[in-house]
Amino acid sequence: MSRPDTHDPIPDPVPALEAIGLSVVYGSGPTAVHAVNGVDLAVRPGEILALMGPSGSGKTTLLMVLGCLLQASAGKVRVEGRDIGALATAELARLRLARMGFIFQSYNLFPALTALENVQLALELKGRDLDEGVELLERVGLGERLRNYPKQLSGGEKQRVAIARALAGHPAILLADEPTAALDSTNGRAVVKLLGDLAHDLGRAAVIVTHDPRVGSLSDRVIYFEDGRIVG
Repeated sequence: MSRPDTHDPIPDPVPALEAIGLSVVYGSGPTAVHAVNGVDLAVRPGEILALMGPSGSGKTTLLMVLGCLLQASAGKVRVEGRDIGALATAELARLRLARMGFIFQSYNLFPALTALENVQLALELKGRDLDEGVELLERVGLGERLRNYPKQLSGGEKQRVAIARALAGHPAILLADEPTAALDSTNGRAVVKLLGDLAHDLGRAAVIVTHDPRVGSLSDRVIYFEDGRIVG
């Protein structure tokens, strides 16, 4: 029996998120708008990727397709090696709920719920133990703000609640749309560092759409987007 070659290279891990020839076209004919135009990219587990470019370049559209919130006109999206184009609507919703966490510029917290209740609602939707909410908020530095309502929190604290909620259920992928746009310099940098640390420590892939150079400086990789294409 032959022995395996100990010099064989170790195969690269399956990307957490992958786009292959991805395009999104609005309209048809000479007035068609190519919001995303033939994009190829892959994000590894534990990697934080910043997607930068001018307003209207298609960054948020790309994020929505990667997050299974918008259907592409052409190309493929793979989540942990699984082609989402082959999934029925209900399967796609289950995949999104189980494997993805979303963070938004405007936080999207429920004002009538405390910080803990906002996180626990996500845990309940995912069929998880509600006690995990305390641990998640402690992880983002809000262990003493569990019972506070959004109106009692600063912008940076609200975004930390949103990050804790996005981590509910241990998703493999974090997707963030301009998460620092509403924050001052100090809070913005703290939030970006927190996202990066969590992505690395927990082995989560993170894609952040941003105009903020602070995000780029603290990311593992930066992709520049313009007119629906990757330009650098």
